Amino acid sequence: MLTLYHTPLMPSCRKIRIMLREKELDFQLIEEDFWERRIDFFKLNPAGEVPVMLNDKDQPICGSYAICEYLEDVFPEVQFFGNGPEERAEVRRIVEWFDHKFDREVTQNILFEKVYKRLMGYGETSSEALRAGKKNMLYHLDYIAHLLMKRNWLAGEYLTLADITAAAHLSCLDYLGDIPWEHHAATREWYALIKSRPAFRSILEDRITGFRPPAHYNDPDF
Repeated sequence: MLTLYHTPLMPSCRKIRIMLREKELDFQLIEEDFWERRIDFFKLNPAGEVPVMLNDKDQPICGSYAICEYLEDVFPEVQFFGNGPEERAEVRRIVEWFDHKFDREVTQNILFEKVYKRLMGYGETSSEALRAGKKNMLYHLDYIAHLLMKRNWLAGEYLTLADITAAAHLSCLDYLGDIPWEHHAATREWYALIKSRPAFRSILEDRITGFRPPAHYNDPDF
């Protein structure tokens, strides 16, 4: 059985959990507080970062993108990288957008400041970073709506890793009540579709001590 070392309110980990459930794979979860820097965890991943997945041979696969490609190669029955080189390139482009640009401009400015700074003992939350993250978010919500103008999903006509990645980031921020869903109806409707999928339900059950999600968080219809 596959084993996933994860941190609940972490987009990179949620992405893998959603993908595993969409592929209907059996796996077990082990929660890892990566900031505690356990020696045994460093033996699995010298970078000391989540996610880490052990395959059925107990070999560690480290990093969210490497895990996604591994799952796509080993369990190809349900595909999430698209068909053909152009489609796969677009999926990868959008995945990179959210895992790098969105993460840098929004997720780190809100999620890290509000949650992980406290958990890691890094001091007070920066109000300047929070303001920047919330301002930047509007641009990204508009970009999602722009992509959906001519597509059913972010990278094309069906669900791909692009949608899973974007939704993983947004779900963490939505847990904190920091997404102005009224800003763009198209973005909200797209997220509602993903949020209502059975594979997404388990991550909405996560709870972080000291943080309570808004009332709409678990509601597929907001």
